[in-house]
Amino acid sequence: MESVQKKAFVVHALPHADEKTAAAAPALKAVPLIIDEEKKERKKLLTIRVLRLLAAVLIFVGWEIFTRIGVMDPYFWSSPGAILKTTWTQMTEGKLLGDIAYTSSATILGFIFGTLCGALLGLSFWWSRTYAGVSEPYLIILNAMPKLALAPVLVILLGIGFFSKVALAFSMTIVVSALSAYSGVKSVDPDMEKLMYSLGAKRRQVFTKVVVPWSMPWIISSLRINIALALAGAIVGEFIASRQGVGRMIMYAGTILDINLVWVGVVVLSVLSMVMYWGVVVLEKWLAKGLTKQ
Repeated sequence: MESVQKKAFVVHALPHADEKTAAAAPALKAVPLIIDEEKKERKKLLTIRVLRLLAAVLIFVGWEIFTRIGVMDPYFWSSPGAILKTTWTQMTEGKLLGDIAYTSSATILGFIFGTLCGALLGLSFWWSRTYAGVSEPYLIILNAMPKLALAPVLVILLGIGFFSKVALAFSMTIVVSALSAYSGVKSVDPDMEKLMYSLGAKRRQVFTKVVVPWSMPWIISSLRINIALALAGAIVGEFIASRQGVGRMIMYAGTILDINLVWVGVVVLSVLSMVMYWGVVVLEKWLAKGLTKQ
């Protein structure tokens, strides 16, 4: 048995560590690896921003080169250089800044009033199940209906002035906000409501302390959608009939076949939408931070 064990196992002698190796041994101890997640996230965001900037530069450089060598027809596609030149001319000699202010004001006012009124409408459904059940299908119908089809009616009713553009932006946002707020109301934990009532809270207190904070994430999530819808509503109103605005400028440029001016309007609207979207993102973060502090 012993001979079998000796043949099955080979025992190797371990070398004895000398004094130098023994002295250096404490320095070879394993050190825990600490990863700075915040630094890693900042580096990732910086990389994304740099890549976004490079993509934009490549698009505009490629656009300019292709129009110069004839791959893209400059009459239809214009060029970044021509667009910049036309933009400067419209800013210094034309009414571009006034048009931007007009469109932005109509969009922001319609967005604010539409979001607030829609949120209040959606939150009001908590007070009565019957009222909510009767109203919900009509909200769904209004949401599915192409509200821009009503633009000529609103322009006829309110005129070609500023308030018809605000009304169109308002009509585009109110239904989305109402449905978002109602979704938040339906998701409120009934056990939380029962707990509040058992502690002696009144219905108004349950609404302000439980229902509204609970529904705020749903309302906040609709802001990014609403700002785009509000801008679309204001622009369509200007397309139909208006004295000012970027939409009116694009329609005027189309009638006189000024393609460079049309592209100026398109680029301005793109920049305007990005600025408004960024503003809404900042607003969302501020509101979300306020909710976490409560």
